[in-house]
Amino acid sequence: MPEELANCSVCCCTTTNKILLVVFMVSLILAILFGNLLTLAVVVGTKHFHTPQGYLKASLAVADLAVGIFVVPVSVYAEVSLMIYNSVPVWTTRNSQTTLFHPCNFIGPVFAGCTLVSITTIFLLTIERSIAVLRPLHKESVITKKRTSILIVFSWIGSFFLAISPLVFSDEIALEYNPCSRMCNYALGSTDFPSQAWNILLLFPAFDFTLLGGTVVINIISLTTIRQHSKRRKHLAQTESQSSAKPSFSDIKAAKTIGTLTLAFTASFTPIAVFVVGNVLGNEWCNFAFFAFWILTSNSCCNVIIYGVRDQKFRSRAYQLLISAQLNTAPKKPEYENTVNGGKDNEEIDKQT
Repeated sequence: MPEELANCSVCCCTTTNKILLVVFMVSLILAILFGNLLTLAVVVGTKHFHTPQGYLKASLAVADLAVGIFVVPVSVYAEVSLMIYNSVPVWTTRNSQTTLFHPCNFIGPVFAGCTLVSITTIFLLTIERSIAVLRPLHKESVITKKRTSILIVFSWIGSFFLAISPLVFSDEIALEYNPCSRMCNYALGSTDFPSQAWNILLLFPAFDFTLLGGTVVINIISLTTIRQHSKRRKHLAQTESQSSAKPSFSDIKAAKTIGTLTLAFTASFTPIAVFVVGNVLGNEWCNFAFFAFWILTSNSCCNVIIYGVRDQKFRSRAYQLLISAQLNTAPKKPEYENTVNGGKDNEEIDKQT
């Protein structure tokens, strides 16, 4: 089994590939931690971002942060052990049904749950922005901090319930460190393939694509409305174009930002959904599994880039925080008192001596 684990996918065929894989994983951890901690610092530490949209962005950052703290380090540990000792930890060769305290029992649901939280949060962000664009007069009354907080709590509870549901509702499904994806994944505990397990495994892509499909449709409607509004604004009189019934410029910018988030996540999640469906149909797709899972994982560090490019206020505040942090960590020069008086005092001391 260790030989299979070492040579099953193109990422680990040679020593160079193994080193590059570990460097990539460690770099990804640092990027995820830096980007999402910066996002939380901007959202939590700036009053301007204490809004329903800010709460949702903070929830998305926490989900991405959990991937960098819990999920990727386990893969790093397994791969470093393989590279240094030419053997992997024993638990990587077994599944959760044969090992009582298997790390994947925790890591697998965390990765699946955080992925579902991300999808759900992006969906909620899209709903929030669509109301701001389509019904600007009702935005303040419909979208409140309290309602948003409740939705965030339910999204986390529902996502993690769905993440553990394969283990709860089927004895045939286990968690294992997959030698292809180099991650903790759901797998069948036996060689047979019962229909119940087939249906449960397909639950993830069905749920995800339903939400993503709805998110894309809502984004298209919002962006179409924004485009029509921009055209009307060019032709209507100034008093008419500045009516309070029109979405504000900041709402329009935010809607475009959420649209970019949706596009990025859809692109990163699609390979996973294709792999799951193919795997259920009996296809191995080992190399494709590696790239699919790590493309999705890499998305956890992309949101801060999108915010920085699309949101000028976020970019400015993040820059201020980074500059202030740099100044605080820089070595301070010694502060001297009045040198003239100090010189006189020294002269008087010399005379006395």
